[in-house]
Amino acid sequence: MADEDRLSVDAGPGEGGGGGLLSAFAGREPPAPDWFKAALAIEPERRFVPVDGANIEVLTWGQRGKPGLVFLHGNGAHADWWSFIAPYFAADWRVVALTWSGMGSSDWRSTYKAASYAREALAVMDAAGLAESPVPPVVVAHSFGGFIGLRLAAHHGDRLRGVAIVDAAINPPGVVGDGPPTRHRPNRVYPTFEAALARFRLVPIQSCENLFAVDFIARRSIKKVDGGYSWKFDPFLWRDFDLTDLSALLSAPKCPLALVWGANSSLVTPEVAAYMAATAPPGSPQLEIPDADHHVMLDQPLAFVAGLRGLFAGWPAR
Repeated sequence: MADEDRLSVDAGPGEGGGGGLLSAFAGREPPAPDWFKAALAIEPERRFVPVDGANIEVLTWGQRGKPGLVFLHGNGAHADWWSFIAPYFAADWRVVALTWSGMGSSDWRSTYKAASYAREALAVMDAAGLAESPVPPVVVAHSFGGFIGLRLAAHHGDRLRGVAIVDAAINPPGVVGDGPPTRHRPNRVYPTFEAALARFRLVPIQSCENLFAVDFIARRSIKKVDGGYSWKFDPFLWRDFDLTDLSALLSAPKCPLALVWGANSSLVTPEVAAYMAATAPPGSPQLEIPDADHHVMLDQPLAFVAGLRGLFAGWPAR
């Protein structure tokens, strides 16, 4: 992805020098371990839910009536980022993953707002039948999705049992982050699917040993367009976007809040993690995933699953 397109994006194309993470495979799928294949064999139900005039992609696992567990993905990503994580919870939860408008296979909008993304999440929870459980759902929200998770906790916490934000960096006062990307041109069009796949990389830029997982999400990040293949996300999504004061949301949730981050994260540094822990309500659980960078579900998927299971065993209080 060109330098102007790399800020605060969780996944996307590589348009600068050099290839992407998958370029060495020339379109072939990297070998995958048995646990990954077994997780993907538990396929979700796929559907679209209309929200404010846009069709929102929804994946669900598990039986209706069980406690709800909602996974929210980061910017430039899609619901299938959770397709090898969600099955590990499907026996005990009604699991839901959605794709934000302007990303993945969901519809694009003319403008995007944090409030509209919150409405998408709430509408999907209703459509998935999470109200059929005797207890409210828990939300697990990664990166940009974590900012929407904070908004849900602050403004709609009465509908939730808890929100865990995952490597969503809220900087201390005086520390300026990169901010949202400003795009000035459409997504690049590649002549073949394999050419697009070879340019895929993670943003913030990082390596990843689990290329089978990267390949899985990359293949679902590309679409056929006139003249070839391109990326599914709307390149102009951030044009008029405003996240408001995230520190204020972090300090005043109306439901329990947990903080999760990668030990090697380039965004949630020790300074940022300490500030977030001090700003969140006292007693909010903190979970650091060892040897994980920003994309914890790709870097350490099984450790991430184990960490969440441990977190849910004692939190939120029933």
